[in-house]
Amino acid sequence: MTTRRAVALYARISQDRSGDEAGVTRQLRDCRVEAERRGWVVAEEYVDDDVSAYSGKRRPAYQRMLRDITEGRRDAVVVWHMDRLHRRPIELEQFVSTCEQAGLRDVVTLLGQVDLANNDGLLMARLLAAVAANESAQKSLRLKSKTREIAETGRPTMGGRRPFGFAEDRIIHEPAEAAVVREAAARLLAGESLTSVTRWMQDSGVPTVSGAQWRTHSVRQVVTNPRMWGMRVHQGQVISAGTWEPILTPEQGERLRRLLLDPDRRTNRTARRYLLSGMLTCGRCGARMVSAPREDVRRYACRTGPDQRGCGGIYVVADPLERFVAEAVLHRLDSPQMHDALTGNEHDDAEVAGWAAKVQEDERKLLDLADMFADGEIDRVGMKRAREQITPRLEVNRRALAAANGRDQVVEYAGRGVELREAWDGLDLSRQVAVVKAVLAGATVLPATQRGRRGFDPGRLVPDWRA
Repeated sequence: MTTRRAVALYARISQDRSGDEAGVTRQLRDCRVEAERRGWVVAEEYVDDDVSAYSGKRRPAYQRMLRDITEGRRDAVVVWHMDRLHRRPIELEQFVSTCEQAGLRDVVTLLGQVDLANNDGLLMARLLAAVAANESAQKSLRLKSKTREIAETGRPTMGGRRPFGFAEDRIIHEPAEAAVVREAAARLLAGESLTSVTRWMQDSGVPTVSGAQWRTHSVRQVVTNPRMWGMRVHQGQVISAGTWEPILTPEQGERLRRLLLDPDRRTNRTARRYLLSGMLTCGRCGARMVSAPREDVRRYACRTGPDQRGCGGIYVVADPLERFVAEAVLHRLDSPQMHDALTGNEHDDAEVAGWAAKVQEDERKLLDLADMFADGEIDRVGMKRAREQITPRLEVNRRALAAANGRDQVVEYAGRGVELREAWDGLDLSRQVAVVKAVLAGATVLPATQRGRRGFDPGRLVPDWRA
């Protein structure tokens, strides 16, 4: 028996459910016994714990072992079974090539020695790799089928971190987290910016599940997750009703998705300092007025110059203008005209209601399908065929509803003018902007008629109120 003095032991387990590395420990123990029996000296033990060889993911310890073999620092490999080294034929061929170039011939398993320089030994290694690959493929199909079956019953997935708002069983609410989700949803639906809500969540004292700091993308992910309104998601699609109590209502969820998942939504805006940015038009030339501070005084101006298209003839101090507009907006929220606009039967309302009914009908059909499958009325093939017909139509209807629905923001504030007036100075600027934009589409600023007048002359403003 040839003596080897720089032997590599390799161990791998694809899923360490207990977290105690017991499978790897057993492999290494048996491999040490085999090396000692042969009189071989172990140079290093290479361990990849909780890493699959079939998935194709990078295995750090395995890659390091290959480098050591390439550099001639290892003269044999001992492994518990060949499928611990490879479960894909292509990786076996790469391993064989590396060993051939380095002159390494001995690969020992507990079932016997594989001589890679011998045709019969190489054939056996290839057969073992092919069998392992087939077993992994069959196992993957069984796991996918089981995962799909669990999803269709509405039961939660138990892998990975628990979802924010829920306990480890994925069913019971975490009271503090659920309250944060509800408050964040209410703020966003009331028009507060995602950045502002994220800042509030950072200050709330309730951390993310991982303990990381809240970011806009993590807040968006939480409040737009259909599980929050009781829906079971599988591979990115709602597949059935969940078996848990929802934190948000389906109506809130639909509106949050329209609001936050719009691909045209910009998330890189700089901090706003002007309440009416982008809403004012020059009454002389029709150009958009922009912020133009002078000596620490905030102003709006029609700017002229190489990069501006305005006439340069109109400016207005921001503070008195903004106070006037805010008061007019709050007054209008409580006006009879606003009530009539929101409770009337205009064509827009009928159109929105029509699209909303179609969305709700498609969502109901998906839930009915899940119930029928659970009761054995249809099989998986029938359920899949029906879902493939309903899901694309549902997405089309959702987009149409989002395009037709222009009153969500107004509904949030109508009749709350007195309440908002009392809290106005304490509101975040993004919430103030949302209130104004819900009622005011824009305004034209006319030239001043009285030079040196203190305060803002209401006659200079021509508002464009939303219907």
